Amino acid sequence: MARGNISANEVLEKMRQIIHIMGSAIESGLKGTTYTDRILGAQSPQFKERMDAGTLVGGDVNNRIILYVSAMMEVKSSMGVIVAAPTAGSCGALPGALFGTAHSLGVSEEVLVKAMLSAGLIGVFIAAHATFAAEVGGCMAETGSGGGMAAAALVEMKGGTVEQSIAAASLALQNSLGIICDPIGNRVEAPCLGRNVMAATNAVSCANMALADYEKLVPLDEVIQTMKAVGDQIHHTLRCTNLGGLSVTPAAKKIEAMLEEQPQPFFKSC
Repeated sequence: MARGNISANEVLEKMRQIIHIMGSAIESGLKGTTYTDRILGAQSPQFKERMDAGTLVGGDVNNRIILYVSAMMEVKSSMGVIVAAPTAGSCGALPGALFGTAHSLGVSEEVLVKAMLSAGLIGVFIAAHATFAAEVGGCMAETGSGGGMAAAALVEMKGGTVEQSIAAASLALQNSLGIICDPIGNRVEAPCLGRNVMAATNAVSCANMALADYEKLVPLDEVIQTMKAVGDQIHHTLRCTNLGGLSVTPAAKKIEAMLEEQPQPFFKSC
């Protein structure tokens, strides 16, 4: 309300609209997506098939989160409509964690709206004192931030205190320090998908730790300041430049060459 000079009802309605876009993207991804200029095909439909068949390791919430993160990332990679939360490359962790948990627990849309607002507030602090850009802070800035935001939101969803939400964000961000950005084939797909899944499942773990009153030790504001300092220390080859890490493995270069040889669509993922 203060930042946008709008009423409480307008704030809630704007977030409700965002949630509807996220939900539609997940539903679209689960139906399968296609796009020429990408590395990974639609994998979420087969994950759902195996999950429904009971052939995966158990854990309804965790598996549903993996499913939703994958669906969202696949819609992004096929140039569908998503919400950058906080970025396109990290668009799966936050909604995947929240929608997966909400659907597993059967909570109302109103609870989901309020949880997402809690996530947004953590994002405000990160944006103000660190960064969301992998080019500046590595994948820590993208999926790490998304996971920290999700952890706080999950505590809100479970009726935890403000202090527990902040502790969850601190714990999740502590676990994400130093993650590099090294996309394979110069596409925002792999290892981006796996790191979104990791951020989302880390968020669940940290939310539960905070709800159980685990000691965070380092306050959230100091962790965010540390994110900025660590990001400044990450070598430029490991900050979304396609010059280091998995990006320069023989397998990645082979994939990159293969993609460059095929006809390209007008728009590319970025």
